[in-house]
Amino acid sequence: MQLSLNVPALFFPAISLIMLAYTNRFLALASLVRSLKSKYEETDKNAALHKQIKNLRYRLKLIKNMQAFGVLSFACCLFCMLFIYLENAFTAEVFFALSLSFFMISLLISLLEIQLSTKALELELSSIEGIDGDSIVTKIKKKFEH
Repeated sequence: MQLSLNVPALFFPAISLIMLAYTNRFLALASLVRSLKSKYEETDKNAALHKQIKNLRYRLKLIKNMQAFGVLSFACCLFCMLFIYLENAFTAEVFFALSLSFFMISLLISLLEIQLSTKALELELSSIEGIDGDSIVTKIKKKFEH
């Protein structure tokens, strides 16, 4: 298969859009961290708050890695286009494969972060309602065990 300039050029907007989504997630998380900090300073620093802080710290690391792999994907896509322009097909194909790989890693990290985000919401709800923090999957498993 011959890699034309159109293939990475079509991939370019997808990477840009996912980077925008990651930036929005980061900004929302940054806002949450700031509000949690003020809540932490005002309250008695209970265990649920510590769990939320630990969860947020890990999610921030994940978002940083999502963005890093997104940027690597973007850069490899640019290099792919450069080597297509320079008519070096093999190097262009290698950079395109790297771009796809980095994009996939970024999406997998994003999936993990979404799962942790849901867990954080469950922690918040359990602290409000006074119930345990079992996930929906755990509750379903418990139903089938009985």
